[in-house]
Amino acid sequence: MRSPIDQFLEQYFFRHPVNATFTGMRLHDHELPDWTREARDDEQDEFEAITIALDDTFPQTEDWGTLAVDAIYLDAELARASLDVRQLEFESKFFHDKNPALWTGEALFGVIGLMLRPPTPVEDAFASIAMRLHDMPRFLGDLPDAITEPMPPRWVERAVKECVVGAELLRHKLGMWLDAHGADDASRLWVLEAGEIGAAALDATAQWLRAQPLDDTASTAIGAEAYEILLRRGHFCDDDAASLLRRAQEDMPEAQQRFESMAIEIAGSVEALAEALADDHPDTSGYLAAYADKWDACREFATDHDLVEWGTWPLRYTPIPAWAADAAPQLYFLFYRSPAPYEPRDEHLYLVTPVDASLPAAEQERRLRQWNHSAITLNHVVHHGALGHHVQNWHAATHSTSKIGTVAAVDCASRIGLFQGGSMAEGWACYATELADELGFLTPLEQASEQQSRVRMLARAIVDISLHTGVMSFDDAVEYYEAEVGMAHAAALGETTKNSMFPGTAVMYWLGTQGILALREAVRAREGSAFSYRRFHDALLSRGAIPVLLAAKLLLAE
Repeated sequence: MRSPIDQFLEQYFFRHPVNATFTGMRLHDHELPDWTREARDDEQDEFEAITIALDDTFPQTEDWGTLAVDAIYLDAELARASLDVRQLEFESKFFHDKNPALWTGEALFGVIGLMLRPPTPVEDAFASIAMRLHDMPRFLGDLPDAITEPMPPRWVERAVKECVVGAELLRHKLGMWLDAHGADDASRLWVLEAGEIGAAALDATAQWLRAQPLDDTASTAIGAEAYEILLRRGHFCDDDAASLLRRAQEDMPEAQQRFESMAIEIAGSVEALAEALADDHPDTSGYLAAYADKWDACREFATDHDLVEWGTWPLRYTPIPAWAADAAPQLYFLFYRSPAPYEPRDEHLYLVTPVDASLPAAEQERRLRQWNHSAITLNHVVHHGALGHHVQNWHAATHSTSKIGTVAAVDCASRIGLFQGGSMAEGWACYATELADELGFLTPLEQASEQQSRVRMLARAIVDISLHTGVMSFDDAVEYYEAEVGMAHAAALGETTKNSMFPGTAVMYWLGTQGILALREAVRAREGSAFSYRRFHDALLSRGAIPVLLAAKLLLAE
């Protein structure tokens, strides 16, 4: 008889075939999901059946000592919490019933995911891509009947943009990808014909969306009650939203003052600091090597300080491939996507913005200033490709005592696989940059940039909570980002749109980082001079991508 945990995972992959692809579960590579109301009703029945099986086999408990040593009971708690969050998504009508960009992202990255990480042999990818493209008219054709709530205009704009960019990719770039992967003439013709079918489905979806009347009154808030469920069941947070908001607001002035003081000390002003950061960049010939050199330095830094078991996943920085270069900046096309835990590869590719001599000199300079040494160090190396996400993903895939923690934080079409994985994935990655600052890895310019990131992290937490509990309107949030963080209007608008679409997500960066820092101090106080970074970090990461606040309870109970 199958374990209820295995039933949970099988049901999850069956209902989320695109997530399964990104996880390395290849059984469903040829499918797109069914998001009709009828299918979602069936899925809710499945939730109930799995919950009964979980409760019968593994009764609910808050005995943290038991959960700390019994991984299967821990997975049962995580599975129940995940089902509660997925049930909330359906009942709130805030996601599939309201957000067309959730649909367009799923359709597009169902294909792009296979292009980014094709199975072996690659011929299997040709077949799966063609089948998903043939299924796009069915999947996107269900969208008009599934939308039952007023769609916020910014969400519609994003969905239309994804349709336009995606159709262009399928019509004009799919052939480049096929050629790069050695497709024979028959496979090439088959996939390109399917690409036209998919592009036509995206065209039709964009046309339908443009024809819908814009509703500026459409709510972008999930509501206070639902938000509390996300905190409690998604992040295992015992504090309510109001308490968290007060804490973040109280921390903000000090964070802002520290950043402004650092900017003045280093460059003379905040504006001059921005110029100094942009000016400090590699040249074109050394651009790509700068990533690898900094990665090597970060690993040496971690080894010298005995910070964590680094892992054995090689990573290589490489330019975004030509077939994706135009589309990538306009889609949820991440530079770093977590390696598939079920399908390890010899090396993992980290895609970076290309800068080479074929570009006009002015464009080379613009890109170099954008991806300067500070951005390379903090974002592409410490946070993502090295000590942060890559190390955490390796631990989750190879050391996790939790089956759910192994897959929860995999990057999927529009968000990570399971909501519960967020505070560990992002909390650890932000904590990694804190650690790099604390132990002297960063230059003064990078330290100032990191402090600015702390201000932005607090601002995102404040906006996430305020927007979804009704404290701020959408326009209030945009203005807050402009006034308190100094974001340009377009950046503030984009950030607020993202915050509005995925409630409880922006807060997890701050919640996870603060949770790890607080846990570290509690363990340090308990262990005294015996405290070890390596032992603490390895113990924290060994449970996979589970909520940080839950992991803290387990570690302190051991």
